[in-house]
Amino acid sequence: PQLVPNFEAQYEDFKKTIPDTVDIVDGGMVTTKEQAMAAGDKFRAADVDLVFLQLLTYATSYNVLPAIRDLDVPVVCINVQKKLAPDYANTDIPIWLGDLYACGAVGEAVADLERAGKRHAVITGVVEGGDPEVAAQIEDWCKAAQVRRRFRQTNIAQIGRPYRGLMDLYIDETNLYNRMWLYTKQFDWEDMWAIADDITDTEAIKAKAQDIIDTFEVEGGATADDEDILDMAKHVLAFEQWAKDEDLSMIASHYAGKAQGVAGKLDSMLIPAFSMLIKQGTACAVEGDMKVAMAMSILKTISGMGQLSEMYSIDFNEDICIIGHSGSGDADISLAHKPTMKIVKVFHCKVGGGYLTQFYPPVGPVTYLAITQDKDGNFKFVVAEGENQPGPIFTFGDTNMRTKFSIPCREFVNRWSEAGPTHHMAAAAGRHIDTILKVAKILNVPVDVITR
Repeated sequence: PQLVPNFEAQYEDFKKTIPDTVDIVDGGMVTTKEQAMAAGDKFRAADVDLVFLQLLTYATSYNVLPAIRDLDVPVVCINVQKKLAPDYANTDIPIWLGDLYACGAVGEAVADLERAGKRHAVITGVVEGGDPEVAAQIEDWCKAAQVRRRFRQTNIAQIGRPYRGLMDLYIDETNLYNRMWLYTKQFDWEDMWAIADDITDTEAIKAKAQDIIDTFEVEGGATADDEDILDMAKHVLAFEQWAKDEDLSMIASHYAGKAQGVAGKLDSMLIPAFSMLIKQGTACAVEGDMKVAMAMSILKTISGMGQLSEMYSIDFNEDICIIGHSGSGDADISLAHKPTMKIVKVFHCKVGGGYLTQFYPPVGPVTYLAITQDKDGNFKFVVAEGENQPGPIFTFGDTNMRTKFSIPCREFVNRWSEAGPTHHMAAAAGRHIDTILKVAKILNVPVDVITR
């Protein structure tokens, strides 16, 4: 009994280390089966995305399973000791069990989690003096859990249909919802043609026009007062309101019509409009690719950026892969240069012309994430980290990067392609595989790691 105040204080201190970005469902101090069952009732009612289990001392593992028996989320065992090291001569059993016990119970707990078929992880560290590694791991798990929350609470829109003939992009939306909890809302392009008709707030339009000019360097020196930019701003506002009304965090679209009249006007606006949506957090994928929209959303959630990409070419002289894509992109990845926008008469593989945007990812670490499926419809992540290199890029207006991997480029292309990733993937500056692995564990999806 004399240990209870010590444990209660440690528990309260631990909860204060959880990032403010999450809502805590507090299961409380659990020392009996009945308390564990009550905690489990709370967790189910809240549909928790992740469970942290703080192991304060030795406790038999039967206190654990009743709380998580009916959950399909990972249990992260927080195995953090209060003191850095024992004062051996002055340590009695209460001090040992209260301040120095962080290793014995966790193996037992994980053994039962494993036998119960529960996903799990362990974070070991110390309280005294602070432990940045523990704090970073907890924050990373919280960041990963936000992906599950986004998938469960929001929707993905499909406008039109996938690009004709790209069978790697086709998807069973019922299977998508059953396996990834992501609900599809279908829209025809006819639904979109009048999307900006009701946008009449001139001050809001002017403010959005300025946002566009602040985001893009427009060829020809356009300003926020130009008629074309103001018209674009109306469409951006309309798409933002539509995404909000429909609870959309992802959009996959493809237009294959004749692009005349109102259809042509909207089609010419799509690239900058969707780029502005990506900037504010809604992943927008071209060619109707719902899987890459998911990958973009995951990277945007965990890293703040998610750029659509595909394999372009190989420079065998320099042993680099050239990777990029045309169309909408993420301004937040354009760290090397302000994104550019220009008017073109013909789009690559599209009908008609309009606005072409280009983004400039920085030199340095980069992470690629593709989402694919096997013959049974199971989803799989394919990931790779590399280094973007300085040097020339293509000049025909598409976003592209010069990426060197830890293996020769021909071996990388072999291994990446053998994983069956589809021809699209998402990209983000930085190294994010460790967080992606946590996302995969939360979503219960296997991962092929190609390079790190």
